[in-house]
Amino acid sequence: MTPAAQVSAAIEILAELAERRRPAADAIKDWGLSHRFAGSKDRASISSLVFDALRKRASAAFLMGSDAPRSVVIGALRESGGQTVEEIAALFSGEGHAPAPLTDEERERLATATLEDAPAHVRGDYPEWLAERFDAAFGEAAADEGRALAERAPVDLRVNILKAAREDGLRRLAHLAPEPTSLSPLGLRIAPPAKGRGPALTAEPAYVKGLVELQDEGSQLAALLCAAEPGEQILDLCAGGGGKTLALAGQMHNRGQIYAFDDDGRRLTPIYPRLERAGARNVQVRAPRGKADVLSDLEARCGLVLIDAPCTGTGTWRRHPDAKWRLAPGALEQRIAEQRELLDKAPRFVKPGGRVAYVTCSLLIDENEAQIARFLEGHADFSAVPAEETAAKAGLPELARFASPHGAGFRLTPRTAGTDGFYVCVLKRG
Repeated sequence: MTPAAQVSAAIEILAELAERRRPAADAIKDWGLSHRFAGSKDRASISSLVFDALRKRASAAFLMGSDAPRSVVIGALRESGGQTVEEIAALFSGEGHAPAPLTDEERERLATATLEDAPAHVRGDYPEWLAERFDAAFGEAAADEGRALAERAPVDLRVNILKAAREDGLRRLAHLAPEPTSLSPLGLRIAPPAKGRGPALTAEPAYVKGLVELQDEGSQLAALLCAAEPGEQILDLCAGGGGKTLALAGQMHNRGQIYAFDDDGRRLTPIYPRLERAGARNVQVRAPRGKADVLSDLEARCGLVLIDAPCTGTGTWRRHPDAKWRLAPGALEQRIAEQRELLDKAPRFVKPGGRVAYVTCSLLIDENEAQIARFLEGHADFSAVPAEETAAKAGLPELARFASPHGAGFRLTPRTAGTDGFYVCVLKRG
């Protein structure tokens, strides 16, 4: 396929997404199945065009004066791709499978339109209904935070210290030019490609053998701030695929016990092969069994209960740019209710002097500081551990600078920390 034909395909996929609220990856996959002539490189380029357009959907539509898929792609080619009017015009030639030629108005807008007078949610490329919440969280920096969330994300890896040191990971993956992460002592970072897909990490021998795991640096830091110690009894209350469970197992050097639970047993399915690959031997998976209380024996026994809470995922928009446009107010309300339920459930399992670590990949105060404030009002036997103390306990005192200005806990964002967006708060009993 020619680059112009790839642009036509991206416009077609975006038009389909405008009609149906569905993950962009599913729409791209379906397009590929119905257009078998497109090779893997073509599909990668088309995917890149679609996701870049979704990253810049609001600003591109503002520049072009239309939110039609064609207009969004044209605007994104300028905003994300940095292409000139003539370079874009060459793609829109109308010849063969290329889109129709640019109109005089489209050329004029490409040449002269700016975002100077655009509202913050347009400059930051996030939904208008979240504008007040972004203002509350970031103030005058809301648009800048949004822009950082609209950039391409790097590929981050966590070295599995049960099997290797960071130097081993750097050496074994040297052909991918990884760099040590700046905040996590266990992380490796591979810069995002200018376009197309990144490296196929799951095919790398270092990954297959369990020496490294895919995990954003922010998620690594969230696990490290838990300060898990060898010999502890830990309950991961929302273990899912096991990303943070594996990280905690490494910190504990396979000593003590981690109980990995999730109220949806289907989400636990990936954890079994991951545990085997990582060599994590101190994890006991507790899958739900109907109405049976599979955690009753853990009451008041755990030194740490980790709540990796379900959330809106606003902090992960770099990796899932379509998710921000599919997010609806009702979903936020549902997540807030689920978070409250989990926070109220956790104390049952915490022993005296034990702690709860509350983690989200959200940047909204509603899901973070407000949830902790509500919890503390109803649980007088718990207190929030100051950020400086939590960071020092984890051996990462420099993280204290990410203390939240809105209450207890830490805030990490792409703009301030170079990570995905995360919130972390440690609560101590007694």
